[in-house]
Amino acid sequence: MPRQPQPATRPARRRSYDQFCAGARALDAVGDRWTLLIVRELLAGPRRYTDLHADLPGVSTDVLASRLKDMEQGGLVTRRKLPPPAAASVYALTARGHGLLPVLTALAEWGAPALTERRPTDAVRAHWFALPLLRALKGPGGPLTTGMLDVRLDEGEFHIRTGEVAAGEPVYGDGPAGHADARIALDAELCLALGRGEPTFAEAVADGRIEVSGDGALAEELRGD
Repeated sequence: MPRQPQPATRPARRRSYDQFCAGARALDAVGDRWTLLIVRELLAGPRRYTDLHADLPGVSTDVLASRLKDMEQGGLVTRRKLPPPAAASVYALTARGHGLLPVLTALAEWGAPALTERRPTDAVRAHWFALPLLRALKGPGGPLTTGMLDVRLDEGEFHIRTGEVAAGEPVYGDGPAGHADARIALDAELCLALGRGEPTFAEAVADGRIEVSGDGALAEELRGD
């Protein structure tokens, strides 16, 4: 298990584009390598440093610690200690950090055409498919019924919170939820295609490429009952 460096004495960085522009100010905060991917991981809820390191393959311990410190100073994340018996520190998004969800969703949509083939060097985690799926689930009719949706891919399982998600609430997470209002099974290729709108979720359900199970309102809505 990697040991977290202690960057407390490192002076705060003050790099800036020094431009009076909203886009430049945003990039001052999130333009560094790994920052937005850390946000992606924290959309799953508060996480320990070691968990973040495990799901960000390729990042060094020093860089991860540095980015987290910068994100704390920039008001994007907060660090707190869990009560006993856990007695561990976790990082969580602030409301400002959580506000990057639509930014990451738009980036996932923009980057989806580049995922034509998985390279031998590419790592993969099942929950990385949550962002393209979130876009497909929203659809032209607006948000789905509020609930918890379990998603099963060959790569693993994750869960998504459907409907309106309040700032600070986990958007998705690893593995099945403790209680799911509905469950779907599909393959990763289709999941990415849904993010591009090719096909729509309803079309994939209708032609049998998505299996929906469950008895509640969310399952009925996903099936189009």
